[in-house]
Amino acid sequence: MNRSTGRTILGLVSIFGILLALTLVFFYAPLAGDPTTGRALPEQKIFYFHIASAWNGFLGFGLVFVFSIAYLWKRDRRWDRLATAAMEISWLYFTIVMVTGPIWGRVAWGVWWTWDPRLTTSLVLWIIATAYLLVRALVHQGERAAIICAAFGILGFVDVPIVFMSIRWWRAQHPVILSTESVGLTPPMLVAFITSLVAFTLFFFYLFWIRADLASSEDTVAHLKERARARL
Repeated sequence: MNRSTGRTILGLVSIFGILLALTLVFFYAPLAGDPTTGRALPEQKIFYFHIASAWNGFLGFGLVFVFSIAYLWKRDRRWDRLATAAMEISWLYFTIVMVTGPIWGRVAWGVWWTWDPRLTTSLVLWIIATAYLLVRALVHQGERAAIICAAFGILGFVDVPIVFMSIRWWRAQHPVILSTESVGLTPPMLVAFITSLVAFTLFFFYLFWIRADLASSEDTVAHLKERARARL
């Protein structure tokens, strides 16, 4: 099986998984109820996509961290390409987190935004990812841009455990999501949650595969252009 076929299969599986997750979330998992009023909360459905996106944002930063260290060690352009691809997908997922979070916060807390430790550290992580991509877009391709971006990538990963542990280290309104008791997950809700998590993760690797191959092609084209200019 060649790379193109493998990528296509991964894409189809991930899209099927997302469709299955949507079906389970909206037609199988029951609505959560407000603990004080007992009112059903349709907005709770955001939970399944919010947490799955957060996990993949963290996963992306982990890959960026590994690839950035590999680039600084080897100075091989390939690692820089992989780090950039991972950061772009991570930024996409974390943008979903930063959009869905305030929507749920408006329902749960009555405000769109509060300087809760989890929200604040997540915003810092999103800003670091945005800065990484801005440097990549504004600074000419080359070793200088790669080194600056590698520094941002490593710095961003340092914030990941802070984001994760913030609700345990400081007083926070944000619930401890990984405790099923804390969010009242019933078995059907847990099935929908795990399906969403797996589907979003498969889709992450599908997008990453596409972006990494595209970056490799862009480098090949740039190299051919340089050779052509050198012959003129």
